[in-house]
Amino acid sequence: MGIIGAGKVGTALGRLAHNAGWDVLFSDVNDASVQGLIIETMVPGARLVSVPELAGAADFVIVAVPFGASPAVEWNALDGHVVVDAMNHWYAVDGDLPWLEGFEGATAELTQSRNPRMRVVKSLNHLGYHDMETDARPAGDPMRRALTAASDDVEARAVVARFIDEIGFDPLVASLADSKLLEPDGPVFGIELSAEEMLAALNETGGAGTARPA
Repeated sequence: MGIIGAGKVGTALGRLAHNAGWDVLFSDVNDASVQGLIIETMVPGARLVSVPELAGAADFVIVAVPFGASPAVEWNALDGHVVVDAMNHWYAVDGDLPWLEGFEGATAELTQSRNPRMRVVKSLNHLGYHDMETDARPAGDPMRRALTAASDDVEARAVVARFIDEIGFDPLVASLADSKLLEPDGPVFGIELSAEEMLAALNETGGAGTARPA
């Protein structure tokens, strides 16, 4: 699998993927020498490569760069790929973004617009990086937390739902429009919920009612 972004979110997901048996490749928009050292230290066996090389090898790609840095990603290299948008817009990090002014939709729709040939799934953005490893649980554990994969591409979101299950969370699926509910200030963002609780929250708080178990 490929991860674009070697920060706290990306490296936490990289370790979870490695523990689930995946070979992990990273790319980043920042200085390669610095990021390469971080990856070698934080994610066993992972390598830093270019985005085209990552795209050529990965079954699917997670983008976990700061949202404000997203225009610098080589989106054109990701044609046809399942691309997980794990980004969030934080004013404290991103500041004012002129290209976001007046936009009221789901940020994953903006990501999709950067390359319409990508198969975008919004997911892995609605829990903190510090919870990713500590909250992972085996299937059937009564304390298992839920995560949602939101996309209109049924096959793409099924791929991501399987990955969510593999790394220790109960997967739900929803539409791309309803991915707005996964963003900061949404009803499930940063909240530890079971699959039943998350399903109720997504379908009862202004969404299109598209959420369901994977």
